[in-house]
Amino acid sequence: MWWFQQGLSFLPSALVIWTFSAFIFSYITAITLHHVDPVLPYISDTGTVAPEKCLFGVMLNITAVLGIATMYVRYKQVHALNPEENLIIKLNKAGLVLGILSCLGLSLVANFQKTTLLIAHLCGAILTFGMGSLYMFVQTILSYKMQPKIHSKQVFWIRFVLGIWCGVSAFSMLICSSILHSGHFGNDLARKLHWNPEDKGYVLHMVTTAAEWSMSFSFFGFFLTYIRDFQKISLRVEANLHGLTLYDTAPCPVSNERTPLLSRDF
Repeated sequence: MWWFQQGLSFLPSALVIWTFSAFIFSYITAITLHHVDPVLPYISDTGTVAPEKCLFGVMLNITAVLGIATMYVRYKQVHALNPEENLIIKLNKAGLVLGILSCLGLSLVANFQKTTLLIAHLCGAILTFGMGSLYMFVQTILSYKMQPKIHSKQVFWIRFVLGIWCGVSAFSMLICSSILHSGHFGNDLARKLHWNPEDKGYVLHMVTTAAEWSMSFSFFGFFLTYIRDFQKISLRVEANLHGLTLYDTAPCPVSNERTPLLSRDF
């Protein structure tokens, strides 16, 4: 049996590979058509102009679904391992809510380009990176609380380092972006797709975009740490029938049917 066939380990793997592919394909298309500069454009800039925005939107919508599925499986796993720990239960629920909000923001970023509806795009970016960072923080705390009995110390420290990486990137992006869009470097910079080294604020722009890419890669690394955990879990779906037909409303005892949520032959 291959490693990705064990449990649900293919979920975080598929999430990272698919999202990275979405970034790369959109980037290659955008620079080939000269829609963005090849050196460190904003990630969303590579999905602003057609045809790459179509690819970007479709692929990131699938990423959002994979993200919610991955975070839900993680939620169920932690709940099963610590059913009576009150603090862990609360943190686990908070993590799920934060993760879903982050995925919702990702879908907004993918479908509302900054040149089309800037407010929606910025709200999506704040949800994606803001809630995503908080999700990493909550999961790192959970890893700390569950070590060494359930989680190894190595896993906790890896997630802790990735969380610090994400926090530093987020702080750098927030500070530089705030200064860049303060009005001292021109107006409507949020919709600008091409930058020259001679432009005012070019250095701040480069730092901001580098921090955005860095933050995204910290997310990739964090979800890859789920692979080993997900090898030890599987989910099942249970169908409860309340009648022998789809139009009969009278209660009728019928045997329940249980099957794996995802077959190993998938």
